[in-house]
Amino acid sequence: MSLMPAPPLIITPGEPAGIGAEICLKAWHSGIKNICLMGNPEHIAQTARSLDIAANFYEISSPTLYDHDTSALAIIPVSWRRMPIAGHPDPLNAPMVIDAIRQAVLWSQSGTAAGIVTNPIQKSCLYKAGFSFPGHTEYLASLATTMPGGPLMMLACDKLRVVPATAHIPLGKVPVSITEDLIIEKCTLMHYCLKTSFGIQYPRIAICGLNPHAGEDGRMGEEDGKVIVPAVHQLVSAGINATGPLPADTLFHAEARDTYDAVLGMYHDQVLIPLKTIDFFGGVNITLGLDFVRTSPDHGTGLDIAGTGVARADSLIAAINMARKLAESTNA
Repeated sequence: MSLMPAPPLIITPGEPAGIGAEICLKAWHSGIKNICLMGNPEHIAQTARSLDIAANFYEISSPTLYDHDTSALAIIPVSWRRMPIAGHPDPLNAPMVIDAIRQAVLWSQSGTAAGIVTNPIQKSCLYKAGFSFPGHTEYLASLATTMPGGPLMMLACDKLRVVPATAHIPLGKVPVSITEDLIIEKCTLMHYCLKTSFGIQYPRIAICGLNPHAGEDGRMGEEDGKVIVPAVHQLVSAGINATGPLPADTLFHAEARDTYDAVLGMYHDQVLIPLKTIDFFGGVNITLGLDFVRTSPDHGTGLDIAGTGVARADSLIAAINMARKLAESTNA
């Protein structure tokens, strides 16, 4: 008896004036299957013509209508209030961008879709339409039932997995935001997800120090000794293989990466800079701790190159492949 095919992944449009449609078309043209792209059919067709990609598409109103027997690209129509102009975000289209994300989440939560892969949004444009969340991840969390410690923003490539304990906040607010409870919650969820989603039986988590040289015994800051060290002791007592605080400047070279499965950093750039340096085009943004699968390419909207045809689909392809693996692990 043949198994039922897995539901498709939903690719949200992201900022319609950015590179989302272009990289999705390139991913599909490279052979990626079992995806539904949300967007305006006319805009997608125009983008395909500019890329010299044959417009072999069909429209569906729901992922339940996805045809597994065709190689054509499934499009779930989104009606923009104003046709997108490459490189020029229009706040009039912002409500539809937000609603597309919401609808994709509902399909994923119901099992109609295997998960969502989100194209990047232009937050400055969405703010003009009343978007009140610091970022994509926080909005998704507002639509979900999250696990303790979630949402967990993990950035991953073949050679590194990282999680920032704090994400979209000013650097000056990081020290007061770092608490024992925060570190324990994030690492506990990391431990669980590394086991269940990534199949790592005994996860090893490295924890960055906040200050240079991990505080150097208090001479460069007291947070490492007063906050991070006690949190690590509690994690170890709970059976979690956590080490730290470790100096971030020596944590990301090849030999060091062999000693752990993932890194918890204290702030956004502390861990995203190493990952993007190691694999700028292949990094994937994963949101763990939600009640649905979500990944995203690890780059922005590409407004500066939108419409030029030079955008690379590597990160989107990696995000699609990662979402499939996570969906399979969730349903195993």
